[in-house]
Amino acid sequence: MSNASDVLTVGQLAKRAGVGVPTIRFYERRGLLPSPARRASGYRQFAPDCVQRVRFIRHAQELGFSLREVQELLSLSMDPHKSCADVRERAAAKVADIEGRLASLKRMRTVLTRLMKRCPGDGPTEACPILMTMEPEHER
Repeated sequence: MSNASDVLTVGQLAKRAGVGVPTIRFYERRGLLPSPARRASGYRQFAPDCVQRVRFIRHAQELGFSLREVQELLSLSMDPHKSCADVRERAAAKVADIEGRLASLKRMRTVLTRLMKRCPGDGPTEACPILMTMEPEHER
C-alpha cells in the first residue's frame, strides 16, 4: 500500500461497504478479509478492493450461504484452476439445503395449524392442546 490516499481505515471501509465496524472486525477475525497493513499508530489500512469483498460477503450471506461457504466461494473466485461448474455445484447444494428447510417449515406449519384448530382459545392453559402436545410424555 504505497499511497495513504489508496487505503481505508476500518471506519471508512465499513461506511463504503454499508456495514458496521464490528462486522469488518468479525470478517477479519474469520479470515474473510486479508489481514490489513497497519500504520505506526496501529490503525488498520485496508485496500480499496476490500469494499467489494465485504459487499460480496454480505450478498452471499443474504442468499443463504454460511460464512464457511462464503470462504469457499471466495477461494473458488481466486483459484485460476476452478471453473463456473465448481461455483454452480455450491449453488446447487445451497438450493437443495433451502428446499429441505422449506419442506421442514411447511411440516411445522401444518402441525401448528392443526393444533390451533384443536385449541378453543379459552380456558386454562393446562387444558391447552398446543401445550399438551409439547409435553415430553405426550405420544403422537
